[in-house]
Amino acid sequence: MKFLTKACFGMLLAASAMSTPAFAQEEEASGPFSLSGGIAVTSDYRFRGISLSNEKVAVQPTLTVSHESGLYAGVWGSSLPDSDAYGKFELDLYAGFNTEVASGTTVDLGVTYYTYPGSDDGGAPTDYFEGIGKLSHDIGPVSVTGMVAYAPKQNSLGDDDNIYLNLGAGFGVPNTPLTLTAGIGYNDGSLGLVSPDGKYVDWSIGASVPAGPLTFSVQYIDTDVKKSGIKELDTLYDPTVVFTLGASF
Repeated sequence: MKFLTKACFGMLLAASAMSTPAFAQEEEASGPFSLSGGIAVTSDYRFRGISLSNEKVAVQPTLTVSHESGLYAGVWGSSLPDSDAYGKFELDLYAGFNTEVASGTTVDLGVTYYTYPGSDDGGAPTDYFEGIGKLSHDIGPVSVTGMVAYAPKQNSLGDDDNIYLNLGAGFGVPNTPLTLTAGIGYNDGSLGLVSPDGKYVDWSIGASVPAGPLTFSVQYIDTDVKKSGIKELDTLYDPTVVFTLGASF
């Protein structure tokens, strides 16, 4: 998601957005492969602290195929405000490998390709890819995940690269269905162009509650991006509360 351009069309996750399956629930495996998926409706599509839906409601489906070896591949999408540059929809294709390296410790290595079907901006490239690595560790009801996402130089990023770091935690409140979450991230590079130097920090706190196949979550999200004085741009990273309802299958 090229934040400056999306902001200019008057326009990248989490959970902190990371273009990974949300509200997905694995079906009972009948062989080496399993299928999971879902659909979510969110009050604002925030990607790494920045609104990519102009603070409007977005619909986000997802589908993942996993192999018992740890390999997986899938698609994730989100509705967008209509524009020539990005069309009306973002479609992310991802694949990777997930494995437990020690008791309670999991490593996930993958690649995501961000595409915008239906975009028409005079042939200017909009699609890009990013490598993502995650390390997670569970300690009782607490789960901690560190993430590094790197997008190398490519035409759609203005021949620049980008790195994003995130540390998130979840706490399952004992004897309740409630999970509390918190996260902090740091961006440096071409995907942080809402900030003059491409560098900014985002953070969030939230909670989620499952109810059968449904999950309701609420998050407070903010960044340290300085105000530009341009209302259409500043609202994209104003502090906000995001509500999301997801259904899994």
